[in-house]
Amino acid sequence: MKTLFTIILSLFIFTGCNNETDKKENTTSTSKIANKNKQDITLVDINGKTIKVKKTDNGFIFDGYENKIILLNFFTTWCPPCKAEIPHLNNLQQKYKKELSIISILLEENKSNDEIIKFMNSFNIEFTITNSPDNYKLAEAVGGVKSIPLILIYDKKGDYFQHYIGAIPEEMIEADIKKVLK
Repeated sequence: MKTLFTIILSLFIFTGCNNETDKKENTTSTSKIANKNKQDITLVDINGKTIKVKKTDNGFIFDGYENKIILLNFFTTWCPPCKAEIPHLNNLQQKYKKELSIISILLEENKSNDEIIKFMNSFNIEFTITNSPDNYKLAEAVGGVKSIPLILIYDKKGDYFQHYIGAIPEEMIEADIKKVLK
């Protein structure tokens, strides 16, 4: 019984949360993620700072984050795997703070910045969270987000490098960060 519980818990943690309004199987491919429609997007973090995002042929340019590896993290506050990965993202942000910026993209409507700040404080989040209507434009521009958490890594030139669906071990993400740094 204990083994069965462990297996079920592991499956829950290492899979993503599906959007309840779209139960279709996730068909996101690297080509869709790397190339969708070209449009400028303006994200706004919870402190009111804007992040201009420009689509390129191979990824995105994030104004103000030049020469940084960008780890985009699409999430919601109600998703257990999203919450489970926060300490790992914090670790990576601290370890690679000179080379890496984590930008979390909230995919929840009608969440106030005060609610997000409380969420950040309760989980000791040490990276940027955006809360703006253009969060959904970016989700569409990366090829659509069918499951969360979804992490995408872009190299220092803004080119797409890798993506992960569901909670991923920190070591896997770190291995790819190291590959981008080479």
